[in-house]
Amino acid sequence: MLKSIKINIYGKVQGVGFRYSAVQNANELGITGFVKNRSDGTVYIEADGEPDILEQFVIWCKAGPSWSRVDDVKVVDIPFNNYKSFGIK
Repeated sequence: MLKSIKINIYGKVQGVGFRYSAVQNANELGITGFVKNRSDGTVYIEADGEPDILEQFVIWCKAGPSWSRVDDVKVVDIPFNNYKSFGIK
């Protein structure tokens, strides 16, 4: 059963290729949704997928690309969105 989550990522996560790496990782896992930078310096993601696949994606988000520094990740279940692809907003 597919579900949707929103992920807020805190730390040094802008200007380090986080969004591009997230797209690559999401596409490898078959996750749909989007990633965007927020004005407060965080990265925001909405993602659709199988629960176990989303869990793998969240684990990746907690590490991020090698040049980022992730201080905190908050994950919340949200109503299913049924996105068709994963991209940057």
